[in-house]
Amino acid sequence: MAFFVLSRVSRRLLKPSVLATPSSCSVFKFQQHIYLSKPVTTPHYINPLWNHNNQVWSKETELHQERRSNRLVAGMWSSSLVLERGRKEISDFGVKEDSWIDLYLPEGARGYAKLARLDKPIGTWLLAWPCMWSIALAADPGSLPCFKMMGLFGCGAILLRGAGCTINDLLDQDIDTKVDRTRLRPIASGLVTPFQGLQFLVLQLLLGLGILLQLNNYSRVLGASSLFLVFSYPLMKRFTFWPQAFLGLTINWGALLGWAAVKGSVEPAVVLPLYLSGVCWTLVYDTIYAHQDKEDDLKVGVKSTALRFGDNTKLWLTGFGTSSMGLLAVSGLSADLGWQYYASLVAALGQLGWQIGTADLSSGADCSRKFVSNKWFGAIIFSGVVLGRTFQ
Repeated sequence: MAFFVLSRVSRRLLKPSVLATPSSCSVFKFQQHIYLSKPVTTPHYINPLWNHNNQVWSKETELHQERRSNRLVAGMWSSSLVLERGRKEISDFGVKEDSWIDLYLPEGARGYAKLARLDKPIGTWLLAWPCMWSIALAADPGSLPCFKMMGLFGCGAILLRGAGCTINDLLDQDIDTKVDRTRLRPIASGLVTPFQGLQFLVLQLLLGLGILLQLNNYSRVLGASSLFLVFSYPLMKRFTFWPQAFLGLTINWGALLGWAAVKGSVEPAVVLPLYLSGVCWTLVYDTIYAHQDKEDDLKVGVKSTALRFGDNTKLWLTGFGTSSMGLLAVSGLSADLGWQYYASLVAALGQLGWQIGTADLSSGADCSRKFVSNKWFGAIIFSGVVLGRTFQ
């Protein structure tokens, strides 16, 4: 019995305490070092329960941190999705990014600059190129085109294009508010009042008249006669499916006027094919452009060649493109241009074929890109005329 009690007490003394601390262990080791001649190595006892709890706590901490990280990433991702969705919704409602007009012009001038489409120069290029072709054709063999005349027609293109846009916005303000792409135009959005737009139109026409008076009398009469087309074109979409043809007759008037400004008269064998080629070219690029608004046009009730041609659009565009290139060749032959001009026609044909062949008529963004690319078509033809005349 005494042996049993003694063994139980000894085992209890040897059992490690759960509440043992590092300080108590150090005291014990210190005393052991003092009273024993040889150091006695004691095993380092670790409480299994404490170790288990520590591992559980560590895992929970890691899990908590991981969940926080996941929530943070998810929050950032959802925020980016919300921002992206907001940008898309803003874009769908027609809000555009700030242009140089918003950044650099005084607030009072911004509406008028937007009314003249100064932030969208493609219209000016499309108006100016037929003028430049004609001026270059009228140059003497072996000579460059008249730079003074090109400067006057360049300024005139800016003013006349701005006047045309102002007339269009004044007449179409009831339609523009119903079309996503045009609802933010200055008059439709209220940035400029109709009366202010009319005053601005008078100013543009007076400045244009000042340029026209720099030309010869024949050119003055010929230039003034284009005003009927300028004022009537915006109304055509209400009455016919061919408003793009009327735009072609209007915007390519410079093909007649440029030659007349240099020569003092018109040479029909040269300038009439050039003029008609520009009309066919306009039917190509403006039909592509009109496909952006075909759904809104149906709702509003206006007409366009995009609606007229429908699924056969590319077949029609191929025909107009081919006619345009053929008429350009006829004009070059009549003007007796060098081979460089016909080489440029091959390059221009490739550019026009690329437009028609790759245009996604169901994508407004792609239609807009193809439309804007026509400035390069005009540049190719102009360079060909200059080279063909210079090295004639």
